[in-house]
Amino acid sequence: MTDAPFPTTAMVLAAGLGTRMRPLAEDTPKPLIKVAGKALIDFALDRFAAAGVAKAVVNVHYLADAMEQHLRARTTPEIVISDERGLLLETGGGLKKARPHFGDRAIFCTNTDAILIDADGAEACATLARHWNAEHMDALLLLVPIEKTSGYDGKGDFDQSTDGRIALRQSERAPLVFTGLQMMSPALIDEGPDGAFSTKLLWDRAKARGRLFGAVHQGAWMHVGDPAGHAAAEARLKASAG
Repeated sequence: MTDAPFPTTAMVLAAGLGTRMRPLAEDTPKPLIKVAGKALIDFALDRFAAAGVAKAVVNVHYLADAMEQHLRARTTPEIVISDERGLLLETGGGLKKARPHFGDRAIFCTNTDAILIDADGAEACATLARHWNAEHMDALLLLVPIEKTSGYDGKGDFDQSTDGRIALRQSERAPLVFTGLQMMSPALIDEGPDGAFSTKLLWDRAKARGRLFGAVHQGAWMHVGDPAGHAAAEARLKASAG
């Protein structure tokens, strides 16, 4: 159950080097690589805009000038650049640097190397907002069953208990994959150290308190992290467009 309206602020983690996407990312930052004619970052930003997000903070590092030029063309949501040209801070460090832009209510956060396809009546941001409960949660991750993925060759990321709490894979295989989209309390981000660190550090702290939860996406998830995943997503979206 949700205790508040949809978040109106979001973070888009877009500063990575995109090494696994080369040669596609040789001269183009990964978030600007197009799938079916649309830049990856715009899949995320369009979703947030439709969900009522007013402000999206986007961190930039690799080919940052190209990122800024692309983002200047957007009017919704309002784009705030978090500049990491001088030092790449990883996912958690990027959130910590951008923290002054978040306020005190929960935010959406996503990366840009995946595309979500919604099931009827089950939009991804709405699923998170519906499950969010600030009294009990520090982070709520959107997960997808491994059989509903494409472009993904891993063994799953998370196991989930009946009460919704999640834990990173404890055995050879886990049934659920992290989609890259989550809701987080800014207070959890405050606990991160200065400098570069992974969001996993924040998840570990939330889990230790019993405050790390997952919500399961009912649609499909296309991982666009390498050229093969890009080709699969391109083919699927073009086929669905008719």
